[in-house]
Amino acid sequence: MDKLLTIWHSSGLYQVQPGQVIMMAVGLLLLYLAIKRNFEPLLLIPIGFGGILANIPGAGLAESGGILYMFYSIGIETGVFPLIIFMGVGAMTDFGPLLANPKTLFLGAAAQFGIFATLLGAVGLTTLGLMDFTLADAAAIGIIGGADGPTSIYVASKLAPDLLGAIAVASYSYMALVPLIQPPIMRALTTEKERQIKMVQLRPVGKIEKIVFPMLLLLLVAFMLPDAAPLLGMFCFGNLMRESGVVDRLADTTQNALINVVTIFLGLAVGSKLSADKFLDLTTLGIVILGLVAFAIGTASGVLMAKLMNKLSGGGINPLIGSAGVSAVPMAARVSNKVGLESNNQNFLLMHAMGPNVAGVIGSAVAAGIMINYIGGG
Repeated sequence: MDKLLTIWHSSGLYQVQPGQVIMMAVGLLLLYLAIKRNFEPLLLIPIGFGGILANIPGAGLAESGGILYMFYSIGIETGVFPLIIFMGVGAMTDFGPLLANPKTLFLGAAAQFGIFATLLGAVGLTTLGLMDFTLADAAAIGIIGGADGPTSIYVASKLAPDLLGAIAVASYSYMALVPLIQPPIMRALTTEKERQIKMVQLRPVGKIEKIVFPMLLLLLVAFMLPDAAPLLGMFCFGNLMRESGVVDRLADTTQNALINVVTIFLGLAVGSKLSADKFLDLTTLGIVILGLVAFAIGTASGVLMAKLMNKLSGGGINPLIGSAGVSAVPMAARVSNKVGLESNNQNFLLMHAMGPNVAGVIGSAVAAGIMINYIGGG
């Protein structure tokens, strides 16, 4: 009988807590959204499965010595995974749409407003006594508004390591849920007539422009804001491999095998922070809510800036592309295209939306550099 009791007490059924059941259900929901609804499965499948593994009672996979803990410690706490992801994103990025229509830089810049608005919001909640965030914490939370998981993780590792897990979960969750969150905001801020606007074809961009631009971008930003150099450096390096045309094997490995391997480990590591003891507390839930607010403000700011540019230019700019100013590449651009097609099935906005989308990546990296330089340095 004692032996049976020992076996029972060591079983998962005996040790399971209500919070673990809730978080395993959340993991299953993420898997459902990935598999059934096709919401960014490359992100949600490893995150959702990691969340389930992290909440298996008694397994300790997300605790010190567990495999998920190792993934998190090696790749996320050190900041290595975000930088490798940025290199891979750079290798997949075409600066052509941005160079063909430089005005879209303003859309990428406008979408970063969510970052600074949420920083102020987090400081305000602390002032009111509702939360307890330092200025560095608030800055790390605000960066979620850029919808850029690697940047969010990198900034959190520098400014608020104790909040890194919650920020990683929030930023990657919102990146994956772009197709669910953005369309209602886009429709609410635009008219049917605006959504039907067809944009003219972009001019061809030469190879020399594509090679010179990332180098100029890196040097300009790095000399003015060195703290942004790690992120933008990896991004521009990946892009240079793509555009140079002389290291196709390296470019192919970076934009396929390398980024895929790192995405698997990063997703599982982020999922490990969905464990009930780490996720189900007021601070984490507050970060998730503030992150959603940041993302919504960033989306709205991009759309409103595009509406303004459309009026000032006399028409020809579809405000939907403004939502792509958040740096969820290329998900946000796809959403702009999808919503545009709903109003006009001949309205193909994908390449036009890639301009602000790429500008958003640059903008979020610059915002990260500003945060680290002025807040982390202080």
